[in-house]
Amino acid sequence: MMKKKSISASKASLVFFLCQMISALDVPLDSKLLEELSQPPTITQQSPKDYIVDPRENIVIQCEAKGKPPPSFSWTRNGTHFDIDKDELVTMKPNSGTLVINIMNGGKAEAYEGVYQCTARNERGAAISNNIVIRPSRSPLWTKEKLEPNQVREGDSLVLHCRPPVGLPPPIIFWMDNAFQRLPQSERVSQGLNGDLYFSNVQPEDTREDYICYARFNHTQTIQQKQPISVKVFSMDSLNDTIAANLSDTDIYGAKPVTERPPILLTPTGTTSNKVELRGNVLLLECIAAGLPTPVIRWIKEGGELPANRTFFENFKKTLKIVDVSEADSGNYKCIARNILGSTHHVISVTVKAAPYWITAPRNLVLSPGEDGSLICRANGNPKPSISWLSNGVPIAIAPEDPSRKVDGDTIIFSAVQERSSAVYQCNASNEYGYLLANAFVNVLAEPPRILTPANKLYQVILDSPALIDCAYFGSPKPEIEWFKGVKGSILRGNEYVFHDNGTLEIPVAQKDSSGTYTCVARNELGKIQNEVQLEVKDPTLIIKQPEYKVIQRYGHVSFECIIKHDSTLIPTVIWLKDNDELPDDERFLVGKDNLTIMNVTDKDDGTYTCIVNTTLDSVSASAVLTVVARPNPPFDLELTGQLERSIELSWIPGDENNSPITSFVIEYEDGLHEPGVWHYQTEVPGSQTTVQLKLSPYVNYSFRVIAVNEIGRSQPSEPSEQYLTKSANPDENPSNVQGIGSEPDNLVITWESLKGFQSNGPGLQYKVSWRQKDVDDEWTSVVVANVSKYIVSGTPTFVPYEIKVQALNDLGYAPEPSEVIGHSGEDLPMVAPGNVQVHVINSTLAKVHWDPVPLKSVRGHLQGYKVYYWKVQSLSRRSKRHIEKKILTFRGNKTFGMLPGLEPYSSYKLNVRVVNGKGEGPASPDKVFKTPEGVPSSPSFLKITNPTLDSLTLEWGSPTHPNGILISYILKFQPINNTHELGPLVEIRIPANESSLILKNLNYSTRYKFYFNAQTSVGSGSQITEEAVTIMDEGKMAMASRQVDIATQGWFIGLMCAVALLILILLIVCFIRRNKGGKYPVKEKEDAHADPEIQPMKEDDGTFGEYSDAEDHKPLKKGSRTPSDRTVKKEDSDDSLVDYGEGVNGQFNEDGSFIGQYSGKKEKEPAEGNESSEAPSPVNAMNSFV
Repeated sequence: MMKKKSISASKASLVFFLCQMISALDVPLDSKLLEELSQPPTITQQSPKDYIVDPRENIVIQCEAKGKPPPSFSWTRNGTHFDIDKDELVTMKPNSGTLVINIMNGGKAEAYEGVYQCTARNERGAAISNNIVIRPSRSPLWTKEKLEPNQVREGDSLVLHCRPPVGLPPPIIFWMDNAFQRLPQSERVSQGLNGDLYFSNVQPEDTREDYICYARFNHTQTIQQKQPISVKVFSMDSLNDTIAANLSDTDIYGAKPVTERPPILLTPTGTTSNKVELRGNVLLLECIAAGLPTPVIRWIKEGGELPANRTFFENFKKTLKIVDVSEADSGNYKCIARNILGSTHHVISVTVKAAPYWITAPRNLVLSPGEDGSLICRANGNPKPSISWLSNGVPIAIAPEDPSRKVDGDTIIFSAVQERSSAVYQCNASNEYGYLLANAFVNVLAEPPRILTPANKLYQVILDSPALIDCAYFGSPKPEIEWFKGVKGSILRGNEYVFHDNGTLEIPVAQKDSSGTYTCVARNELGKIQNEVQLEVKDPTLIIKQPEYKVIQRYGHVSFECIIKHDSTLIPTVIWLKDNDELPDDERFLVGKDNLTIMNVTDKDDGTYTCIVNTTLDSVSASAVLTVVARPNPPFDLELTGQLERSIELSWIPGDENNSPITSFVIEYEDGLHEPGVWHYQTEVPGSQTTVQLKLSPYVNYSFRVIAVNEIGRSQPSEPSEQYLTKSANPDENPSNVQGIGSEPDNLVITWESLKGFQSNGPGLQYKVSWRQKDVDDEWTSVVVANVSKYIVSGTPTFVPYEIKVQALNDLGYAPEPSEVIGHSGEDLPMVAPGNVQVHVINSTLAKVHWDPVPLKSVRGHLQGYKVYYWKVQSLSRRSKRHIEKKILTFRGNKTFGMLPGLEPYSSYKLNVRVVNGKGEGPASPDKVFKTPEGVPSSPSFLKITNPTLDSLTLEWGSPTHPNGILISYILKFQPINNTHELGPLVEIRIPANESSLILKNLNYSTRYKFYFNAQTSVGSGSQITEEAVTIMDEGKMAMASRQVDIATQGWFIGLMCAVALLILILLIVCFIRRNKGGKYPVKEKEDAHADPEIQPMKEDDGTFGEYSDAEDHKPLKKGSRTPSDRTVKKEDSDDSLVDYGEGVNGQFNEDGSFIGQYSGKKEKEPAEGNESSEAPSPVNAMNSFV
């Protein structure tokens, strides 16, 4: 909906409506309009009726009024004109009626006491203020009086009178001591409404000499102090001592002890009293009683209830306070004072009177000439107030006649008024408790229409909502209003529009076609005026994805989405609320564009989260609930009931389930007697159960605790229950896991798991250990041992079976008869080695071994298996000795064969077999020798290709590391590789086994070859080794290293050459043009001036590059220089040097002396020998010479 602008009293565009049921003008509170219209005076500010002033400060009596023209002011004092010009201490503020009486310049406030009234007057009437009674405040001193000390007997009542001086206004009373500390008050000691201090009964601690009553006068900000009052309380013991000291031994003496007394009222006195209070005030009723013990006060209203929400008890219920009383609160109020000895009461009859109060106060009336109207003044009170009228401050009976005016009690009726009928009327309603005075003017105006709504004002509303278009107007007589749409539109009529009396046009359901220009026309008999406004209808704001209900665990993260859609011309603002209040000021809450994220969620984050989207025109919201779940709180109030010897009932109260239902309770127990501080699982019950019957064991000091479980997890344990010690009994069970195993050949070690503390069932836990040899007619041998878990029987035969049993006992008796177990005495090493060991060789790497089992008696223990030890003696292909490394294979159980994997071919092996028991290994069988057959060899240890020439390569190799037999030959295969890495025909050569090098001849020059090389035994060929190498182009050039990249086939090189060619062509064209013009080009000039001696033209006879010269022919080439004249290449100038394949060769590659020195590590350059090649170099090698 469209927002309506709020307005102040001085600037407003809406009208207020008169309450009268007759035709009258509404005057808009428009500041510009009000400045132009004539208006009678109106009192806007005045001092209170009863005005108490500080006599030390200037007196300011306020009177402010407005009107058109601005009013003038005058004052009366005590009913007569107050001429302020004659009193130099009195001034009136400019453009105001406020009086300032300058007391601080020597004046006395008492001289200006009186009743003041202000009159504001202009040509259209006069308004008057209330009667303002000026009284200076008074704070008189206490009259001096002689105060006698109060001596009172313990238990008696006491009243300390304050009697403050009469001040204006009355002072505030309080009691303090000499240290300015308030005296403590209680049900026994309290201050009454009159300021007196009441003691229902005195006690010895009430004795002191500084009971001081203070009176604080707020107006003058002064505090007056009464003289200190002394109170001395005599106790019965001290009083008897005093009497005894003054009487003879024969006299009978003794004061009565402190006696309890029924209540009596200290205030008010008697049984009844009366109280009158005015309507709207606070009613205070008081009852203070004496008695011992101290009486308690209770209040009731006879025949009714004390008013709810307005009744309060103060001063320890001694004061009944009812705020904002009305006539309905009249009645009898009874206070009852009661202690254990009886009661007393007092009835206060309350009558509520009322000063006049308004029912209908007169309102200002604006009329057009010839119109009718009325002023109504209705008031009520108790007694009922009388109504009197004044006109311009003069009683209407003696005011000038006005034929249009008629007074009818509390109403003045106006008929056919004229402009001269304008006046200010005063209504006075009074009774014995006060009066009310109200000003209301009648203003008769004749004005043409005016439209106060700004021209071309823009109204914006949301689609399908009401549109209210204002046309605030004024005119006298009241204008008629018509509405049009569009520039040439017709007058608006029909049910789709609502026309309000204040000129507003309402479109109940605005649509998109409702947008446009609307024209408001106002006319009366004095003129006509119109105004245009604009209406725009906007799309509504929608939340297209609302926040959803979330369940999150404590300390997790949660996010609510709020995605909106809105009119493109409106700017939305998104606000998030929690439980209809602002989000907590906490950095854990992160508000994003379309979401709200809460980090580290806690229990206090539980609640309803609302996303509110506001624009200037509408507001939408959506809410979602966040439920924070967590592990439950621990149970509490554990209680043990129904205690029996072997059972007990445990009950508890569940803790907060933290929004996740409790699914079960886990009960744990602690044995404070045997394992203090250790908690054990006892049982688990459903979450709906809060009691459980628990089974108990004897001789356990039980404590229980309960853990609650929900879907989130387990709670902290509850506080432990009280302890419960069960009675002792025989053990219910015997030790478990009884075993008999010998640690030595001549003993039997009997072991068992001891009973836990609570299983002992009583003090003095011991064990009866019994044993006898199995299958032998022997008696049981028994021994009783302490609470241990092992017993050793000595002197037993080796590895003999025994029957064993262990029985628990305590001071009350034995456990049930235990079951028997079979054990064995200690083992010894086996005595016999396996026989008939046989080996069957399966292949060159695998053999199978067989043996006969040993007799079980010779094992002398538990047979665990057999171990086969085997080792390589030597390789049959090599006679060199090597370190013997024995290998072991274990075969479990009574197995009599096994496989030996991982053998080396063509080798001699030995093995033996041993039996194994729990004690160790027996003797070894005799060594058995076996041999493995030949296998295929491993690859040759290396393959090097050296001494490349124009048509030959030298191959060198190493024999296989593992020949695995007798080598019979080597197989060499090779094939050429062209520039596209395609393989040519494969050539195979068989080489005798005793060779280690080979020179391949008749190869193609400048060709790459790939070589495959392997060795052979009688079994077959082994794995191969591969290498690549390249023959050289001629003897004067260095052969390309193996695996060198042919850059002539690379795309980047072709592109570079094309770019260089293009650049040279451009330079030649430029040179040609310059020569035709007779000039030199810069490059030519440089060549002429700085000829490079090292750059020589190509030889004409063979087409090769000329040799480069140097000042000293035998100096080494500098790094980065081109190919030297001796046609050798340094290692760093080659991508893949042939030295890598040499492994120590000195560079003397062939017999004719080519490539001398460059691969031997020598620093000096030696001249080349032999014939130079007459073949033209390839482009690739020519470029490589510059790299």
